[in-house]
Amino acid sequence: MNFTKQYFQIQEASLNTHQLIKDNEFPTLIFLHDSLGCIKLWKDFSEKLTKQVNCNFLIYDRQGYGESSPFTEKKRGNDYLEKEAEVLFELLQGLTIQKPIIFGHSDGGSIALLAAAKYPELIQAIITEGAHVFVEDITLKGIREAVESYKQTNLVEKLKKYHGEKVDAVFKAWTETWLKESFRDWNIEHFLSKITCPALIIQGDKDEYGTLKQVDTIISQISGTAEKLIISEVGHTPHRESEAIILEKIVDFLNDYVLIEG
Repeated sequence: MNFTKQYFQIQEASLNTHQLIKDNEFPTLIFLHDSLGCIKLWKDFSEKLTKQVNCNFLIYDRQGYGESSPFTEKKRGNDYLEKEAEVLFELLQGLTIQKPIIFGHSDGGSIALLAAAKYPELIQAIITEGAHVFVEDITLKGIREAVESYKQTNLVEKLKKYHGEKVDAVFKAWTETWLKESFRDWNIEHFLSKITCPALIIQGDKDEYGTLKQVDTIISQISGTAEKLIISEVGHTPHRESEAIILEKIVDFLNDYVLIEG
């Protein structure tokens, strides 16, 4: 696909963005990566989805990830995901994107929820995958296991291909934030009732970082039309583990609720 790559300045950060504009009247699908992700780690999933719907396309590396600027803060506050929702809003304004549809994975899913709550007049729809709205024991267990893998396996080399010399900072930003005692009470449920746009909430039933209580909480508390999609025998990355089903369900959701014809 013929996308335009540019670096967009937001506050202190230069963000690596890839954008494809099919038609100025189309909504724009925005892809928000997870806590260790970046543009390249979406592989070709985002392109496959964009080909199936009449949408423009925006995907970017958040600050600290991929080809964007390194982190400027040494330690994250408990409100770091709220700040990312605000950065997203600035990016949308800077790129004059009028009709955003957000697809967020893991941390990206939580950011999508926060953006929809904070900017309900702007966001057209959200799709989340493995999003968190509170901390669970299974989440912390999964992160502790990831810490051990980082020490004992070639995980660091794998991630370095995508984040370069920022790899340690990326990994520590995720693990040290979520494992610190003060983050145990992190909770964004109070934002959910402010979400009025259509929402598709996706999770694998074998997600190693969260239980289905995350999905049920989101579905029960948001104010807009909400659908849940639980994928059997799938973990934290349904779009990779069960790509065909995820593509089909997202296209159906967009056609039903955002009036897009594929």
